[in-house]
Amino acid sequence: MNVKIGPNHYQKGAEVAGPARQTKHTKVREYLVDLIEGGLEPNEKLPTERELAETLGVTRVTVRKALDELEKDQLVYRVQGAGTFVNEPRISKTFEFHSFSEDMLARDLTPGSAETSITLESAGGRIGFALGLSPADEVVHVMRVRTADGRPMCLEHSYLDASAVPGFAQAFSGESLYHELRESYGIRLERADQTIHAVVLDEAAAGLLRVPPFSPAFSVQRTAYDHRNRAIEYAESLYRGDRYSYELSINRISSQ
Repeated sequence: MNVKIGPNHYQKGAEVAGPARQTKHTKVREYLVDLIEGGLEPNEKLPTERELAETLGVTRVTVRKALDELEKDQLVYRVQGAGTFVNEPRISKTFEFHSFSEDMLARDLTPGSAETSITLESAGGRIGFALGLSPADEVVHVMRVRTADGRPMCLEHSYLDASAVPGFAQAFSGESLYHELRESYGIRLERADQTIHAVVLDEAAAGLLRVPPFSPAFSVQRTAYDHRNRAIEYAESLYRGDRYSYELSINRISSQ
């Protein structure tokens, strides 16, 4: 849906509301922020640079500078040849051990899964090592596209020791894996070792997450343990970089 600027928004040649000493691009930026917060939906297209420049009585260079700042602040994103769009709201995560469902609920978002597949596979070297299994041992592989308020957020691959969760494929509802482990198998996960690094999405992952190929993402590898320090789950997840961020507090250790 394209947004048109009508006379109720701004009159050509008039000043954009703001302090008198503001630069032109700052005024345009604030105008666009008001426009976005005034009811535009995520992924809705903004007016073109030409439309904004003509309506606001400024140059396209000024408009472009304002849009550059909005993109840097992750309020908008650009698609070459298509235009500028309202970004999805970002969700920040602190370094605490929560399931995806718990994390979303804590942020007043509804967790879900767009699609789920469950297969029985050999662990192989990497997953077997993480779970303390032989490469030939079987694991349950749960692949899910996790959603927040119905929008794709994360592509998640979870692996469980098949001998610890018999009948998992029939029991699992597709929503909270940790809840299923606790309620059906008496397994409560207590801690996790986690590694995070930045990646770009290949075409397959980008398609599942509904973003352009080579979009930025967080790649998260996690091994989760129960109260007896047994490795229960190994997970590899891709979080959309435009919607997700991590937050941490750092204490400085004074040197002598």
